[in-house]
Parts: sequence; C-alpha cells; structure tokens
Amino acid sequence: MICRTGIIILLLGCLAAFGTPQAHGYGKPGPGTMLSGCPVFPPGNAWNRDISAAKVHPLSGRYIASIGGSTTLHADFGSGRYGDYGIPYRAVGRDQAKIPVLFTAFGRESDRGPYPIPLGSRIEGGSDDHVIALQRGRCELFELYRARRGKGRWLADSGARFDLRSNRLRPAGWTSADAAGLPILPGLAKAGEASGQITHALRFTVAETQRGYIHPARHFASSSRDRSLPPMGLRLRLKSGYRLGRFSGQALAILKGLKRFGMIVADNGSDMYISGTPDRRWNDDVLDQLKTVPARAFEAVATGRIHR
Repeated sequence: MICRTGIIILLLGCLAAFGTPQAHGYGKPGPGTMLSGCPVFPPGNAWNRDISAAKVHPLSGRYIASIGGSTTLHADFGSGRYGDYGIPYRAVGRDQAKIPVLFTAFGRESDRGPYPIPLGSRIEGGSDDHVIALQRGRCELFELYRARRGKGRWLADSGARFDLRSNRLRPAGWTSADAAGLPILPGLAKAGEASGQITHALRFTVAETQRGYIHPARHFASSSRDRSLPPMGLRLRLKSGYRLGRFSGQALAILKGLKRFGMIVADNGSDMYISGTPDRRWNDDVLDQLKTVPARAFEAVATGRIHR
C-alpha cells in the first residue's frame, strides 16, 4: 500500500509538471485546433479546454473592477486597412535551415537557438516585435520577443520553443516570448477559423497585473501585491447570459468562442485587447462590433491557485 501511494504521489507530481489541465480545475477537453497539419497542443491542453461550466472565481468581481467594468473589448488585429495590427506567424518546412539567435535580455530564461525562423520572416509591428514560426512535420513552435535582424542571425530579448504535441510547461518562473511564460500562437484569433468556430482560448492583455501567475502561465511581470489585480494566466469567460443577437460574422464567432473557451491574461498592455493574426480576410467593420462588449460582461473562472 505504501508503494502504491508513493507511485500515485509521483504520478501526480509529474502530471502537474506537465500542466495537466484536470489538475488545475479546467472543464472538459475541446475538439482541439489544427494548423499546418499539426495539433496546437493536445485537446486536453489548457488552451483547448471548454470552461463554459467552470466555477466562477471568488475574486471575479474585484478583478473585473480593477480592469474597469465599462472598458470594452478590442480586437488588436485586422485586415491591414488601418495599419499593421496583429501578431503574424509563418509555417516552415520540416527541413527549414536554422538561424543562430543571440538573446540580449532574458537569455537564462530562453530556449537556446538556433531556430528555424528565416531572417525574412515578418516581424510584428509595434513595440513587442514578435516573430513566430510553426515547423511542419516536427510540430514545433518557435517564438521570439523583441526580435531584430542581425548579420546572419536573429537578435532577440527572449525566445521559447514548444512541442505542440505535448502539454509540458516551461520551467517555473521562466518567461517566454510573452510576459506570462505562455506560447503566443495558440491564443491568436485567426481569420480562417473565425469563419466557422474558434476552439481555443484567446490571448489578451490588461494594463496592470499582480505579482503572481496561474497555470498554464509560468511567469509574472509585476511587483504589485495588490490581490485585486489580475494575475498572469487568469482566465475570463463571457457570461452565458450575455445576448449575442446583435452580433454577426467574425465578431459573433469570437464571442461564441469566449463563452466556451474564454481568454487568458498573457501580458501587460491595453485593457481588454485580444490578439489575432493580421489577415486581409478580417472584416474590420465587423470586428468593430466587439468594441460594444464591456468588461462587466465577463467573469473570471477558477482554474487553479496563484503561484508567487
């Protein structure tokens, strides 16, 4: 009996290290997401969990109040008609040549290069300068933060590599190409999926966070101990009773996804800004419908304890 107990404890410890969603209070697995022939993590991964029936967090009201109940949702991406908004990514082949990477700020918390990201890859506009590549066949994800092109190599503040077939989390306390230590690509809204249904949580930002994180996040980016502020990894869900009859097209698909899969605090930035890819297929006028949805239409759900 002692031996069996020890094995159980060991298994539970291993599962937690790999970020098993059941260990952190999520709902049932969703259908999962596929990109370029690769799963974007297993269906049971935190990003893919259906949290429509998850319990409301006891501090939900305080978190929403700290964001501002009347603050409205905003799509931080679009067709390009009004500027370079959104986080781009590219798919590369299994045998894509790898490029050296020099990390200039968070090298100790970055996965060593080289990375199979061509130097001609598109860099995100704005201040974060993300560069993302999904490697087909190997189903590995490579992401850089504040990337710049050097002579025959990339320069970046930080970088991370993810096996899209695994639930494994980054080491505790490590950043990634995102402040929360999360992968970016799984949380992006994509125009192709918005023509049908979104089957994963979305990435979003808030202006102020607390010194703490909830799995699957692994890193905080704040010195504040104000526990009314959202921690990294906090998951918000659009309330089930919020009426969607006046919404259409891509905006409606996004809001339906937010009722079922929610959105995860991944970085400090503008309040209630959700992330997506830049794509000519986005209808900017339809996306503007999201600007009528206030933060008070959301609630925080309980998905695990805060790590400090």
